[in-house]
Amino acid sequence: MTEPLIRAERLQKIYGDGNRHRVEVLRDLDLSVGAGEKVVIVGQSGVGKSTLLHVLGALDRPTAGQIWFGGEALTAMNERDLAAFRNREIGFIFQFHHLLPDFTALENTMMPGLIRGLAWEEASERARAVLAQVGLSHRLDHKPGELSGGEQQRVAVARAVVLSPRAVFGDEPTGNLDPATADEVHELLMDLNRTRGITLVIVTHNDRLAALADRTLRLQGGRLS
Repeated sequence: MTEPLIRAERLQKIYGDGNRHRVEVLRDLDLSVGAGEKVVIVGQSGVGKSTLLHVLGALDRPTAGQIWFGGEALTAMNERDLAAFRNREIGFIFQFHHLLPDFTALENTMMPGLIRGLAWEEASERARAVLAQVGLSHRLDHKPGELSGGEQQRVAVARAVVLSPRAVFGDEPTGNLDPATADEVHELLMDLNRTRGITLVIVTHNDRLAALADRTLRLQGGRLS
């Protein structure tokens, strides 16, 4: 049996200081995600879907439990190693694009490469290629304020995949878009999964996006079902 790309065992995430203000968001949660798989996580607002995504993507640490990514134990890494790991292996897409307003679409997409230490020319070449794949070759020199909402989110997608991560985590990636534009971004994500083999783990309330997944899991009571 092939080892899953992402494996989480007995994850626990607790907020608060003591029993009186203790909030247990994740409770002995297990999850396995295969390489190239498309997994959608659904659940009511406030159940901890974003928390789970942040823990799986090494943006936050669990209170207890273990996470492996490609055989690497994320919970054993220090902060410096985790930052390098995220830059190398993971892309993130959020509901709001979080683009830098004073930089162009090309420059925003180049940022992960520049953070990694790539030469400007290589970072630019990679960014241009992925912006072409998301249909924005004609918008390279436009700043976020000059782009539509759908175009801004396409830049955010391009930025997330520019370094060819093995997995992309999306937190309501089309929650701020109208239905038609959301469908365009959904198809873009599926295309990136097909053409680049990127594993997708997405939190969403969008039934149309959930229908495109290989698996849909529900987070309830701190566990997935």
